[in-house]
Amino acid sequence: MSRFLKLALRALLLRCPVCGKGKLFSGIFRVPEKCPRCGAPYAREAGFFLGSIYINYGLTSLIAAVVYPILMFNKWVPEPHLTIVSLAFVVIFPLLFFRHARSLWIGFDQWYDPREGEV
Repeated sequence: MSRFLKLALRALLLRCPVCGKGKLFSGIFRVPEKCPRCGAPYAREAGFFLGSIYINYGLTSLIAAVVYPILMFNKWVPEPHLTIVSLAFVVIFPLLFFRHARSLWIGFDQWYDPREGEV
């Protein structure tokens, strides 16, 4: 398995990008400072997780920008309902995707600028 796929799988499973064993979250939204298994720090510097916002916002925007016009122009959903559902989606989806966005950001960082000790 390629290194990229290994890191992507670890990110999707919400695991440490270095060892692949430690859990990335200790609560619903809380990321510990270090991996409980290998001790690798998750955030390299203050503001490190800012990049995960771009992933979260980008995917939310992409889905909304593609799905909304398709549903609107094909008249599959009445427009008032479509507006309400779309607003609910752009509020709820980022909350549900928050953990994976952070995990994907950490995985990307590990792929681009590896920490020592990667298994």
